[in-house]
Amino acid sequence: MATNSIKLLTGNSHPDLAKLVADRLGIEQSQILSLQDSNHEISLTIGESVRDEDVFVLQSTRPGNVNDDLMELLIMIRACKDASARRITAVIPSYPYARQDKKDRSRAPITAKLVARMLEMAGVNHVITMDLHASQIQGFFNIPVDNLYAEPTSLTWIREHINLDQAVIVSPDAGGVKRATSIAGRLDLPFAVIHKERTRPNEISRMTLTGEVSGKTAILIDDMADTCGTLCTAAEVLAEHGTTQVVSVVTHGILSGDAIKKLNACTALSRVVVTNTVPLLGKNAMCDKIVLIDISPTLAEACRRTHNGESVSYLFSNAPPG
Repeated sequence: MATNSIKLLTGNSHPDLAKLVADRLGIEQSQILSLQDSNHEISLTIGESVRDEDVFVLQSTRPGNVNDDLMELLIMIRACKDASARRITAVIPSYPYARQDKKDRSRAPITAKLVARMLEMAGVNHVITMDLHASQIQGFFNIPVDNLYAEPTSLTWIREHINLDQAVIVSPDAGGVKRATSIAGRLDLPFAVIHKERTRPNEISRMTLTGEVSGKTAILIDDMADTCGTLCTAAEVLAEHGTTQVVSVVTHGILSGDAIKKLNACTALSRVVVTNTVPLLGKNAMCDKIVLIDISPTLAEACRRTHNGESVSYLFSNAPPG
């Protein structure tokens, strides 16, 4: 018999975040068994009834396991659909393939749209995600999408840990200007931007700074830190222009490849603040510059509001109490 309560399911991608969300909601995670067979196929069983229940499937993407985690998410959604769940909401803190959001060269696929179609075909009714690389990804769906922001939580950290009397907000590229100017406006701080030119993906050839940063603490704002080439090069450019320190605040700390090696070697960058949308897998223990902030309260509150039929827009500019 349906209880009309929240059923929270999660796979193997980010159990720590799922536990934080469940604790925040005051519920137990639903029982689920997900194994990988010897041929690497995913075998999944839901251990309790979800018939006519409001189901939230929380799944992030681990660096190096993006495809497995995406496939596991699709299978979990389909399992709930076949088990007659009343509504299925996919909570995807870090949307996979988000950077492949446009046809920027000949014969390039728009994979972010393909992921959206796959989620819909699996049977999802609603998607909650955070800091999409490009807002237009919401338009790839024919179902409701709530794109939450880490900005309110990041603002709280910045106000508590940085002297704003001599600070400047910096966007490391033109694509992040809107995100950075929003934070600059809310903190009443000046703004600068770095223009970067790439020779190929994840490889930057030149960076040019526009704006005054001399004698100030530069706060680099970006949606993700992947190989950290952009962050380290941007920090070096800012140091050359006379900043007293450079602090990076990003949402998704992917930190793939030799990112940790780059961060440790970059003397211009003092701290890298990331949220827990993506599991760090112990990388923060390998680099003392990394600071982790928790966004589970925002995700949990979005789930609660969705379940109760309340507006989620409050969370776009406000962080729930810790």
